[in-house]
This record gives sequence, structure tokens and C-alpha cells, in this order.
Amino acid sequence: MSSRFDVLTLGETMAAFRAAAPLRLGGTLSLSVAGAESNVAIGLARLGHRVRWIGVTGADEPGELIRRTLRAEGVDLGLARIEPDAPTGLILFEARVGDISRVTYYRSGSAGSRLSPDDVSPAFADAPSTPRILHVTGITAGLGTQPYAAVLAAVDAARAAGTTICLDVNHRQRVWSVERAAAALRPLLPSIDLLVASDDELGVLTDDPDPVGALCAAGVPEVVVKHGGQGATSHSGRGTVHAPARTVPVVDTVGAGDAFVAGLLSGLLDGLDVAGRLDRAVTTGAFAVATRGDWEGLPTRAELSLLDHAPGSAVR
Repeated sequence: MSSRFDVLTLGETMAAFRAAAPLRLGGTLSLSVAGAESNVAIGLARLGHRVRWIGVTGADEPGELIRRTLRAEGVDLGLARIEPDAPTGLILFEARVGDISRVTYYRSGSAGSRLSPDDVSPAFADAPSTPRILHVTGITAGLGTQPYAAVLAAVDAARAAGTTICLDVNHRQRVWSVERAAAALRPLLPSIDLLVASDDELGVLTDDPDPVGALCAAGVPEVVVKHGGQGATSHSGRGTVHAPARTVPVVDTVGAGDAFVAGLLSGLLDGLDVAGRLDRAVTTGAFAVATRGDWEGLPTRAELSLLDHAPGSAVR
């Protein structure tokens, strides 16, 4: 078996508490884990790909929960690190109206924010084991000076190694402003092979009134724009391809973008054409919105065809 990983990703994963009602009312909370990059890693691992996650957790029970969960999902933690002097970050979700949730972070000074270039460099030290794809997000870049330096180091090393680089803008207003995100992410664009953004995130990357056209003209080979319930569109030198969203009951939209990226990268690894990649991406995204949690409902490869059955079917 090749020692090469299909995908490398890096970022912060937190202990996630979910409430079915406003937190101020009290009541019970469910406990799991959440993090954009680890969500993608789990989605890819369930689809049969070899994935490595680089991150830092605290020497505490939430950190052990994260490590145990990722190991159980088949994600490689060979370069993950435990930081004894900082706590694992926390994230709180509270259901407010319908499928709208409010999210609160407790990640300032967390172990995850201590990710550094030194954590990343070993992933590219051995040429035969360099990953086929590097996946980075704007969330990690926004966590602080050191995490941003880690993203830069990963992108530089991946470019030198010939690794395909995917950037998901994943802008979080509670992490950093549009202005700060723009200043940090725009310099990465010349190195990006696959750019993923929602319609409202394109303005982070360019001020042009035709943002997709500007990004393609700037040399980004493929720009994939997520339209939520309207599907997604790929723009590249091969043309424009659109895929409508799958029709499913919406239960929880949190994690849908990460599920979409997992499907998109899985299709790329499998050599599918643009339409096939988008179809897999909207399918994995549909699994995410139709189930609760960031990653818990993501499909295995054998389950990808489940949504082809009529609603209410019992698959026997």
C-alpha cells in the first residue's frame, strides 16, 4: 500500500455542545466534536480515502474526545499534537428558529490556536508520502499569527511538492472581519488550484463586480461557488457547469459546506469529470442538511446512492 495520503488538512477541532432550546433556559446538552477541516476529513475517510488531520488539542477530556472520535472515523493523527498548557476549544450551538442555529465560540487562547509551521513541515519532509491534495480554510488562517503562518507554510510546501491545493474561504465573522480575511487570503490566490466559496464569500477575495470572472482571470484554475439550496456551479477554463441541490428535508444546515467539500474532493480523487464531482458534492451536502450534527450523518461510499430512492422508502 502506498504511504501517500490522499488529503492533508489542518485546523482546530473543538468540543461541540448542542442545545435544542436557548441556552439561557437551561436544559440538557449533547456533546460531540466539530471543526471545518476535521469535518471534511471524516467525510473523505467515510468515502474510503486516506486522510491526515494536523491540529493541536489540549491535554484534557475534550481533547481526548476529539482524538478518539477522529481515530474511530479512520482519520490519521500521526502529526496531531497535544498542548499541555492550553485548553481544547469549545463551540456551543443553540437551535433558535426552524433550521437556524446560533453559534458561540470559546477558542481564544485554545490549544488549537497554537498550531504553527513546525506542525506542518513534517507532512512534506518525505517526498513519497506527500499528500495528493492539501485542503485549507479561511477559518484556520483567521485564528492568529501562528495558525496563519502554518497555512502559508503548508501552501508553500504543497506548491513545491506539486500537490493540488484547495482553499475553502469559509469566512466566519466571529473569527475575523472581511477586511482582515481579504488581506490574508488574497495573497494565497496565485497558489490555489481549487477555490470553494459561497456567493456571499466571493467579496472576501476580490472587489470586482464580476468576482468569478476576476478570480478566473487572476489564474485560479477552478472556482466552485455554493448557492445553498440552489446547488453549486463550477467555473473554469473548461466552461461553467451547474448542479442543482438534492431535494431533502432540511434538519440542520451546520456542516453542509464541509460535507460539500468532502464530496467535491472525493470526486476529484476518483477522477470524475466536473459534473460528476459536483453531483457527489451536492449529494454529500444533502446528507449533512438532512441529519443533525456537523458530520454524524455523512455517507459511506456504499450509501451515496441512498438519495436516489423515493422519499419514505425502506431500503431492504
